[in-house]
Amino acid sequence: MDVADTVGAELDRLISKRASQDRWPDPDEQEEAWKASVRAYTARRQEENRLAWCDYLGCLAARVRSRAEEYDHRAQALLEEWGEGVR
Repeated sequence: MDVADTVGAELDRLISKRASQDRWPDPDEQEEAWKASVRAYTARRQEENRLAWCDYLGCLAARVRSRAEEYDHRAQALLEEWGEGVR
């Protein structure tokens, strides 16, 4: 029974030591993990914003090209109409 008591006491000591380590994480490790989390969140958010801006500017450029083409056709039609009227 002496060995069983010793083994039981040693197990209790190891379990309580492990439990106390799990409850109180190292502040430096916790801060580094927090900083890494913030960096990952910031990078993800910046990439999402970059893609949103690319999408917006792409749509805007397509609309500008469409308008420019429409105005070119109108100008060409007016030039043809005025050119015929001058003769």
